[in-house]
Amino acid sequence: MRTRRLAGSTLGVLAAVAFAVSGCAEGGDAGTPGAGTTSGAPSPSASTGTADPAAAEALGKATAALGNTSFKVTMTSGPGFQLTGLMDAPNGKATGELAVTGTNAEIKVKTLIIEQDLYVQIPGITKGSTWTHVDVSRLPEGANVGLRPGQIDPANTADLLASSTDVQQVDPRSYRGTLDLTKAAGIAGLDQVTVDGYGAAGQNVPFTAGLDDQGRLSALTIQLPAAANGQQAQPLEVLYTDYGTTVNAQRPPAGQITEAPNDLYTSLGG
Repeated sequence: MRTRRLAGSTLGVLAAVAFAVSGCAEGGDAGTPGAGTTSGAPSPSASTGTADPAAAEALGKATAALGNTSFKVTMTSGPGFQLTGLMDAPNGKATGELAVTGTNAEIKVKTLIIEQDLYVQIPGITKGSTWTHVDVSRLPEGANVGLRPGQIDPANTADLLASSTDVQQVDPRSYRGTLDLTKAAGIAGLDQVTVDGYGAAGQNVPFTAGLDDQGRLSALTIQLPAAANGQQAQPLEVLYTDYGTTVNAQRPPAGQITEAPNDLYTSLGG
């Protein structure tokens, strides 16, 4: 059975990739919210102040710096969704693992990026220790299996913040504001169907962001709105750590690569 919904999370496409191609997705327990950011930033709430251009510039600068170094990213939404990745944008390589848990089902998808090539290991698709090569041009916006070539980070924080017009500084190392997700479909794994399901609530989504003691982005939390069916979404929480880490990633040997079957693209709407 195929589904576009992961219970406990409205990160529909990122999670549905794993479930859809394996045919085992079911409804599940929404679980409890994640632990929250560790940056000292407050929980997301609707912004009540006016925009602060200086705050927006400072946060934007910290976010843009992700493209200048390597780092570890951990993205969660409740207990059923976790994506971890080692990103090295300057050298065009990254590794990642997406873990999705639903009712009576758990699946892990490994991802490898070398320049503009995307390789994955998906249970039921990839055999043994080989890698499946994905034609990125055949993936619709918002559909990926964790990481995607051309993304500085899986949450695409820089593009997300571009949809905010009211960034404010809370203290020297934390910021808040609201996002208009209708202008950001295809970002952070939120496909157009998911965003449309939020209705008007998708235009005013609270977020907080925190910096570390060196002024680098350390955390982002987005309080996603309830879905069209009224089910409350878990917060999307992203942590940025291990700046300067070595990313050991290399292209698999030709004999260990197979091309993705058409069914993979079909299950993703491509």
